[in-house]
Amino acid sequence: MNDNRNMLLAIVLSAFVLIGWSLLSDKFFPTPPPQTHKVENGKVQPTPAPVTEAGSPKGGPEPLRPRELVLGETPRLKIETPQLTGSINLKGARFDDLDLVTQRETIKKDSPPVRLLSPARAKDSYFAQFGWSGQGVAVPDANSLWTASAPTLVPGQPVTLSWSNPTGQRFELILSVDDGYMFTVKQRVVNGGSNAVGLRTYGLASRSAKSPDPSTWTNHVGPMSFLADKADYSVDWDTLDENKAGVTRDSRGGWLGFTDKYWLTALIPADGAPVEASFRKSESGAYQADFAGSQFVAAPGQAVTSEARLFAGAKEKKFLDRYENEGITKLSKSIDWGWFEWFMRPIFNLLTWLFSVLGNFGLAIISLTFIVRLILFPIADKQFKSMAGMRKVQPKMKALQERYKDDKPKLQQEMLKLYQEEKINPAAGCLPILLQIPIFYALYKVLMVSVEMRHQPFYLWIKDLSAPDPLTPVNLFGLLPFTPPGFLAIGVLPILLGITMWIQFKLNPQQMDPVQQQIFSFMPWILMFVMAPFAAGLQLYWVVSNLLTIAQQTWLYKRYDMHLSDTHPVKT
Repeated sequence: MNDNRNMLLAIVLSAFVLIGWSLLSDKFFPTPPPQTHKVENGKVQPTPAPVTEAGSPKGGPEPLRPRELVLGETPRLKIETPQLTGSINLKGARFDDLDLVTQRETIKKDSPPVRLLSPARAKDSYFAQFGWSGQGVAVPDANSLWTASAPTLVPGQPVTLSWSNPTGQRFELILSVDDGYMFTVKQRVVNGGSNAVGLRTYGLASRSAKSPDPSTWTNHVGPMSFLADKADYSVDWDTLDENKAGVTRDSRGGWLGFTDKYWLTALIPADGAPVEASFRKSESGAYQADFAGSQFVAAPGQAVTSEARLFAGAKEKKFLDRYENEGITKLSKSIDWGWFEWFMRPIFNLLTWLFSVLGNFGLAIISLTFIVRLILFPIADKQFKSMAGMRKVQPKMKALQERYKDDKPKLQQEMLKLYQEEKINPAAGCLPILLQIPIFYALYKVLMVSVEMRHQPFYLWIKDLSAPDPLTPVNLFGLLPFTPPGFLAIGVLPILLGITMWIQFKLNPQQMDPVQQQIFSFMPWILMFVMAPFAAGLQLYWVVSNLLTIAQQTWLYKRYDMHLSDTHPVKT
């Protein structure tokens, strides 16, 4: 088998599977990450945060109003944690005001924190609520005014919200929060009346608009759940738009909610408790995830307590893993790792460890590249040893070709016998590249879906490794006052990628087939355009990998005393 033909097949397959062609539909290929910075007048400038539609409820009774005005209309319980800030609306006991203090909207230093939850009747309304339903008994609703036992909810200091009805039932929400993104809600009802009451607990999350993040086949965004021991990515916005009845699942425990690219709001019933979980679209146009527990009866003088939790925050792997260890089943499935999760997690763990040591994700990516090349070096060494062996047996191969030129099956049989006698593996050339494909894909997914890589800078003009390289010669590196369209915005890293790949191909034995040689001459520049819209971190990995391959090939040629003129493959 021809080594370069295998290399060509591997590269084409890699490009097709991993990054796709920009000319194909987003339905089948991933959407490149948005640019977070650009170059103007030779200086790197942050781009403004994306503006989303207001998402006002269709047919709602009131028009949208400024968020701060809505927040000031009702009494509130403040939230202050190392990761979160905001408040809980005491009218309705709603989690409807939450900012992620460690995450910023843009890379600008004074950028505001990412806003996750907002109150009803404000722009991009998004909230969660826990309560009870029942017949023949007054239960708290969205207009009920709760009393808080303390003014602020902080880690380690639970706060009790209480509300009583006229017939003697007292309802309590005992709230606590940790140092991450997890709220615990104990729903307690004390029946001080003279009659037994039948109740069901519920939890809901409602958002007025779809996520501004695109949902692709490589990264699910929208309704998300882990119910009945299964992660479900099949329900999306279109499902709820088309199905007025919604989607309902029965489960014991699990969780459900809405996932953005980096953020998650998940309702988590008590582990093992039977629940009826649903996704639906309301008449107002809002999207809702909810669950309802089994009916229970509170006898006179009896207190009944159940527990649920709410995750609201960034999908940071360290927190997701911690919560799984605390008993929340498969919360890490909210990160759409895909089929190769078993391989991506170690790559991610290695990257984050390298980052903790080096303090820069770009240096971590470069170090990962060195580690990969070091691990694959024995295979590359065998490859060149095989190439040297192929060179030595070329006279015998030519003799076999002349002898059996009219008997192709016999020629293949004798060639295979020769390979076995000389201990040569003609397929060794494609193995190093094939082994790099899963590593390349794992890094691609890490850059695309992990919030830990979001807004991570490198050096010089690279201010965000998860965004494309903004420095392009098309506008003279930002000196000309225009931003080129995406397909022409070829950054410095993609150009270096094309150049290094061209050098790498030049170091390989030339093709005897002129058509294949032409393809090889075009491939570096095609991949330069294909890779340009993708994350700078991915481009950095590929450039460094190419440089190491060039150095490795040069050294191995000398080690085995090989010259390019001596390594022309024999046509079979």
